[in-house]
Amino acid sequence: MRPKVNIPVKLGDVVTAHINEVAYGGQAIGEYEGYPLHLDNAFAGETVRAKITQVNRKFARAQLVEVVHPSPDRIDAGRPDIIETGIAPYLNLAYPAQLKLKQHQVEQIFANEDIHTSVAPTIGMENPSHYRNKTVVPMAYADGHLVTGFIKRQTANTVMPLDDYFVNDPIIDQVIGQVRDILDAHQVTLFSDETGLGQMRYIMVRRGYYSGEVMVVLVTQTPELDDEKEIAEEIAAVVPGIKSVMLNVNPRRLHLMMSGENRLLWGDDAIHDTLLGIEFVIGPNSFYQVNPQTTEVLYTLAAEKGKLTKHDTIIDAYSGIGTIGLTVANQVKQVLGVEVIARAVEDAQRNVALNDIQNATFVTADAPTQMKAWRDEGLEPNVIFVDPPRPGLTPELLDAVVEMQPERFVYISCNPKTMARDIRYLLDKGFSLSGDIQPLDQFPQTAHVETVAVLVPNLLEKNTKS
Repeated sequence: MRPKVNIPVKLGDVVTAHINEVAYGGQAIGEYEGYPLHLDNAFAGETVRAKITQVNRKFARAQLVEVVHPSPDRIDAGRPDIIETGIAPYLNLAYPAQLKLKQHQVEQIFANEDIHTSVAPTIGMENPSHYRNKTVVPMAYADGHLVTGFIKRQTANTVMPLDDYFVNDPIIDQVIGQVRDILDAHQVTLFSDETGLGQMRYIMVRRGYYSGEVMVVLVTQTPELDDEKEIAEEIAAVVPGIKSVMLNVNPRRLHLMMSGENRLLWGDDAIHDTLLGIEFVIGPNSFYQVNPQTTEVLYTLAAEKGKLTKHDTIIDAYSGIGTIGLTVANQVKQVLGVEVIARAVEDAQRNVALNDIQNATFVTADAPTQMKAWRDEGLEPNVIFVDPPRPGLTPELLDAVVEMQPERFVYISCNPKTMARDIRYLLDKGFSLSGDIQPLDQFPQTAHVETVAVLVPNLLEKNTKS
């Protein structure tokens, strides 16, 4: 039998707790009579009253009732709706404190992997709101009319109506409203998990930061949408900068926000935007960083940390539509990109041709397999760039890096936990960190942070010093 645990709270209790820290992910960690409490919208050093909503042997979840003693960094943004949806959990924390918090969280994450290194102050934004160039939003009917917003925290599918999402480009918020009203006028049906009936699931909007071009994607459960031709034409008639209206068929069984099955309803199948002077074709499924202002800072920083020269051959692993490789192509001898998603490679090749870049090649392949093939062909890259999804790098990819022994390995990550795990692996395989870990606030007001690190093989580092 498991030993009995003294749990000093029960469901519905309202207790006074001291907040010790905010963990990566945004949850405040407090305690009541030595028993941990997890809650939102609370910050280190605060004393709060909180209502217990869930209890287990290790900790309780709670809902903030009152801030008894606020942090000096707490502000009132006046947007309880945003806090309730979880769109921007740090909204009530002063922005300089957000940057310090993210630096501290990255330090803790690396220390937990027994990596004791310097973490630089987080690079922030001058205007840390209304920055996202893409959003996907749910819908619901209320009082007979369609509303758009975001799912309320701790509910399965309760949509809280919003017109200003705070983190989106304001034009995107405007477009969401326009599209919603058109769909409402046509009384579209919404897919229900309970009944298995209905057509519409989400609205997705992308907008080029520099181009101003807009794409609207109607995400449906069914292959067709009633009145889809009329709906697309009405959207095209009112949306500023509209270039594309697409339909994305996404059956619930896929458990994804969007599938890869797209059909053009109006206009072009892509929009364009520029990044560091390079023009990119962006489709419905293209991975393109959601904060273009900080992305330019991020890629410039990564190139600087990579110490690129005109004699370098670089590999852009997880290359997507080619954003990293193409933005540094003018600084190096050769760019080789590898990406497993064929559609992304097609877009990368379109971007190569669009910008008349002569020294970049992108291939569709599993990255570790392709890197081993390049190594067998005698390729010795000077620099390898990676910017993987949140799960981080696979052991196979890391082993391929170890085998290739690049002079510099530049790791860009949207998840410092998996990044620290992967760097621990490389340190154990004979690499060393070169310089600071650099956090960058790609996602202001949220619990996410982008990080950049550079590693070098120990053998190369010793040869450089000798």
